[in-house]
Amino acid sequence: MNKKNEVSKGLRSLLSNIEKSNNPLERSQYVRELTNSIALISPEIIEVNPFQPRSEFDNGLLIELAKSIKSSGLIQPITVRSLGGNKYQLISGERRLRASKIAGIKEIPAYIRVANDQEMLEMALIENIQRADLNALEIAISYQRLMEECNLTHDALSERVGKDRSTVTNYVRLLKLPVQIQTSVKQGLMTMGHARALAGIDNLPMQLKIFGDALEHGLSVRALEQLIRSYNSPKTAKPSNVKINISAEISKIKDEISFILGTKVDIRRDSSGKGTITIDFNSDKDFNKITDILRKDN
Repeated sequence: MNKKNEVSKGLRSLLSNIEKSNNPLERSQYVRELTNSIALISPEIIEVNPFQPRSEFDNGLLIELAKSIKSSGLIQPITVRSLGGNKYQLISGERRLRASKIAGIKEIPAYIRVANDQEMLEMALIENIQRADLNALEIAISYQRLMEECNLTHDALSERVGKDRSTVTNYVRLLKLPVQIQTSVKQGLMTMGHARALAGIDNLPMQLKIFGDALEHGLSVRALEQLIRSYNSPKTAKPSNVKINISAEISKIKDEISFILGTKVDIRRDSSGKGTITIDFNSDKDFNKITDILRKDN
């Protein structure tokens, strides 16, 4: 028996115990265990919540998200309610669910909830946030879950977790960052301070370029903020430890290629017009993705 089947059986057992238990303390413990567990569920057995207020989704944005999910996976799980009999109803994450279906993903990560356990769920999520070993992205996901699943505003959430409203907002903003930046935070390659600085950049190609520069040069948060200011103020000299000595036209082309390929691209060119284009990749999967994109027009 493989590990995935063991996990699935364990979650099924938890759901069964919750349904059967009449003991509040025992039931509360089961709900806590379930709250911190992630299941892999087929999108085909998840029905959309009929009370979902949002009914229209931008097809172009869905396709973009589908490409990202197909390439890097779904970082933020959806949340579903168990209906019994291996059936589930969506609570939050319809955009992620739709994009996963477009991408042809067979199983997606999901938090499973049990109906009418709102108070226990809220307590369990807050307990989870108070753990000392959570990274910034995990905290952001927990905050988002509290707001979505417990119908809390930013102000109400800040009171529940004992944080300033601005702190809560800054964490939640991490979930709007590109998947590359989210992954770097999750892996500990970037801190909350780095991510917060990058979140303030509205131009996506520029955001990814500065992110790549920060990783390549191991910039501190202060150095990253200086780099961002230098891009926003052309008259300010670039930081000496970041080598960016190309024309505005070449820089624009480099950003466009980087955006299309979804990775860091470097262009070096001398006065005679000769030069090189360097494309970064971190794995065979990344390499195959890049070559597939380059072959599309051939």
